[in-house]
Amino acid sequence: MLSKLEDALGYVFHDKELIRTALSHTSYANEVYKDTLRSYERLEFLGDSILGFATAEYLYHTFPTKLEGELTKIRAELVCEKNLAEVAHQINLGEYLLLGNGEEQGGGRNRASILCDVMEALIAAAFIDGGTQAAQGIVTRLIIPMLSKVLNTHDYKTELQELVQRKRDQVLLYELIGEQGPDHCKEFTVRVLLNGEEVGRGAGTSKKRAEQAAAAQAIQKLF
Repeated sequence: MLSKLEDALGYVFHDKELIRTALSHTSYANEVYKDTLRSYERLEFLGDSILGFATAEYLYHTFPTKLEGELTKIRAELVCEKNLAEVAHQINLGEYLLLGNGEEQGGGRNRASILCDVMEALIAAAFIDGGTQAAQGIVTRLIIPMLSKVLNTHDYKTELQELVQRKRDQVLLYELIGEQGPDHCKEFTVRVLLNGEEVGRGAGTSKKRAEQAAAAQAIQKLF
């Protein structure tokens, strides 16, 4: 059963007890193990920091001209409870939760706060089991793609187009200049040219996301 979850995470645990702990709600740990320490809470504590670091590093390199305040805002929106719960639903995480009877009856499998906590716990469990690369792999595969949703609340490409059109005969062109990584986890790099001159560069898990990142950098640089 857990193999399907591992497939969704893109990581196979060597220590299966770690993934079981990451899935164990406090109510389950109390009822089955009589030991609260066998719930996901300690892993969640660690996972929150790992997720924060992994996303901060990604945003730092993706948006080299954004100031600290804006990066902090983007990161907060990226790793908010709603987004983490949405990712959890995408991988059917609720099916794998280990809940006590009361929490089961109370709809815990679909509770956003629990799903969010377990996502963080799984990231920490992967870190303990396989190191930084394992944890960052899960973040890159599942969390970073939510960046497009965050950025799409503000369409940087449209904003850049409107800004440059204030002058006549302006030509914007987006150019794919690189892609790396396996097929299931590619990262694309795009640059945006204004009248043939590079004015921004960005990376993302799709060409559209990379273009948005490039447009955002161009706005920071030009305006």
